[in-house]
Amino acid sequence: MRVYACDDQPHMTTLVKASLKRDQHQVETFSDGIYAWDRIRKQPPDLLICDCEMPEMNGLELCRRIREVPELAGLPIIMLTAKSYQLPEERLKKDLQILEILPKPFSPRELRQLVMVVDKATATV
Repeated sequence: MRVYACDDQPHMTTLVKASLKRDQHQVETFSDGIYAWDRIRKQPPDLLICDCEMPEMNGLELCRRIREVPELAGLPIIMLTAKSYQLPEERLKKDLQILEILPKPFSPRELRQLVMVVDKATATV
């Protein structure tokens, strides 16, 4: 599965990439939403893992843009955040169709399990 990981903290994208490569996923990383958005439009991934707070274009704006494009509307998204207590989780899941909001810090195992669920769900579609 092709996964894009977008986070302005290099240690987070390194963690995501290392965790998912163990399961043979192809992971491409981005340091902000603008670069990720440009790449998504050119070659959509099978899954986006995106931080909520980033410079230039934050994760919420990136998700909004994705959902406005019919061809990308079904793209699975997992949102990472250090401020999960401040996010209206259920509203974001509904409005932006975010599959899961994963609070930082998270374990690589937890992330891999979520991605496995997405991989199985998209394989049956």
